[in-house]
Amino acid sequence: MNIQVAVLCDAATDDNGKLNFLGAFDTIYAPQMPAVHPQCSVALRVTFMPGDEGTRKLSLNFINADGRSIMQAIELPVPVTLPDDAHFLTRNFIINIQQLKFDEAGLYSVDVRVDNESQASIPLLVKLVERPVA
Repeated sequence: MNIQVAVLCDAATDDNGKLNFLGAFDTIYAPQMPAVHPQCSVALRVTFMPGDEGTRKLSLNFINADGRSIMQAIELPVPVTLPDDAHFLTRNFIINIQQLKFDEAGLYSVDVRVDNESQASIPLLVKLVERPVA
């Protein structure tokens, strides 16, 4: 298995196997804490090889710098069956997240696991931006 793309973005779509994503980012600028990011997506493009067949468990977990979850982990069963004439199988996964809350500024990440093994980590920095005093 190979994760070709793992990105946090504003939005993503799958168009007949083509992964489209808009506004990839790694920093959120917040005017106050706690901060709520209204909507984002995690876009993944994963290639499975012979030997990867079976039902896999894909899980995403938003964690803070201490490794604590900031929201409930997202777990998806992923059935993998390669067609007889295929050397590999590529699948896109789009997970939309609404009202993502950050209690404090700092480093966060999205931990991507398959069958409880870490496969990718998407870094995210939340920065408090003070508004200028008029």
